[in-house]
Amino acid sequence: MTAMRSLRIAVFVLGHVGVVSAALALEPPPDPLKSPAWGTIYGRYFKDQKVVFDDRVKVIAPANAENPLDVPVQVSAEGLDGVEEIVVVADLNPIQKIISYEPLQATPDLAFRFKVEQSTPIRAAARTKDGVWHIGGVWLSAAGGGCTTPSYGSGDPVWQTRLNEVSGRLWPNAETRTQRLRLRLIHPMDTGLANGIPAFYIDRILLSDAKGEALARVHSYEPISENPVFSFDLKGSGPVRVSGGDIQGNKFSAEIKP
Repeated sequence: MTAMRSLRIAVFVLGHVGVVSAALALEPPPDPLKSPAWGTIYGRYFKDQKVVFDDRVKVIAPANAENPLDVPVQVSAEGLDGVEEIVVVADLNPIQKIISYEPLQATPDLAFRFKVEQSTPIRAAARTKDGVWHIGGVWLSAAGGGCTTPSYGSGDPVWQTRLNEVSGRLWPNAETRTQRLRLRLIHPMDTGLANGIPAFYIDRILLSDAKGEALARVHSYEPISENPVFSFDLKGSGPVRVSGGDIQGNKFSAEIKP
């Protein structure tokens, strides 16, 4: 085989590989919320992955944000089997990703509070074992400014003595063999978008049982509200160990008992 013929075959093969790759590239499905940022959200978090809009993924939030620094959100994907991760984003926030949750030994539900900059869709995407992202969401109306407003803690020296202080409570449910954990941490959760105040936030939380087995894992991001409050429904019973830290290396650890 001559060198020229080999080159032609290589070009032919590479050209067809490119055609196949282009054919396999997935396009984002039409957005039921008609968000102007849906294409960006898809490309940033779900590119070339299968995405379906699914009513079984529910996002509950107020129609209007009374306080843009502290918007309550509840997410549930209990209608799905085999949920391995839940990601929550706000399309039109300057920092879109709010939280990522791995319900290892927990139901695929969580509640939290976050900061919103303007009216935006809030989406929860639940990834099941087959790799499919199931997405639900709602529009939130807000006057805005939550992400660029300094936290109260950043201007108060008292918070430094309580940084990463953990408090919580467990409510066992014998009927469902689960227990609800409500967790609160003391932290300014600065986004880095307020003038002269760098980003400073809790970025990881691990929930484990008395034997050290992981129950759930959380990755939180800048938009989570100051002094964050979370709620989880954990399988089983007994004390829950809470551990984690922030982006500056400060760590916390506590045990919550029923």
